[in-house]
Formats: sequence, C-alpha cells, structure tokens
Amino acid sequence: MDAVSQVERAMVTIRRLQTRRTLAGPHDPTLTLVVDALEATGPCTVTELATALAVDQPRASRLAARAVTEGLAHRHPAPTDARRAVLSLTPAGQAHAATIHAMRQEVFARTMSTWPTEARDTFATLLTTFVDSYTEVIRESAKH
Repeated sequence: MDAVSQVERAMVTIRRLQTRRTLAGPHDPTLTLVVDALEATGPCTVTELATALAVDQPRASRLAARAVTEGLAHRHPAPTDARRAVLSLTPAGQAHAATIHAMRQEVFARTMSTWPTEARDTFATLLTTFVDSYTEVIRESAKH
C-alpha cells in the first residue's frame, strides 16, 4: 500500500474512533466540536461557526443554540453591530475545553508511551505539518 493510501486509511480510522465518543469521554461529542471551534476561533458569529465546523448555517445555528442551552456558550450582541449575535465560551465552556484537552492528551500520551522521544517529536512535527497543509487544501477547495 502506498503512503497516500496508508494515510487515507489511518484518517478514516481516526475519524471513526472519534465519532464513537472515544475522545469526548462522557461529553456529547457534537457539543465538544462546538466548544473546540469556539476555542479555536474566539468569539464568532453563527456563520463563522458554520465555516469552522464545516456545516451549513442552519445546522450551526442549532448547535450554537444547544451549546447556549447547555451553558457552554453565551450569545451576545457584536460590539461593532448590535444586530449581529456573537458566540463565545462561558466559564463552563472553558472548563469543558480544559477537561477535554486533558483527557485527549492523556489518551495520546498512553498511545505513544512506548515510542522513543525522537519518534514522538518527529510524529508531532509531521502530523502538524500535515494538518496545516490539509486545512489549506480544504479551504482552497471550498472557494471553488
């Protein structure tokens, strides 16, 4: 199997494992995605959240409403235009993010626990480079 095929299979496996609550623990994985997106983007509109989540605007609106209802996000007027609503993490949302980060990092540390330090460092560099490149390709594809 060539390298591209190996990466494709590995990415499918990772996605499948993540959708099975593996990396969300007892938390709703869909709400965790919203918290992840808000943490990455900072305060944003529902339209910006839709882009960050790669979903349509109506779905992002429903997810945002759930996050607000669950106390993970707060909806408030945009500072530059009171007609626009902006979403941001609440202290509970920030705590949720911290809990999820700690849980994921513990799983990843266990996964790589038998790897030599150099292999871990190389993997981290290559994976980060891959994700950055992949993100750029997906963004460019969305423009066309």
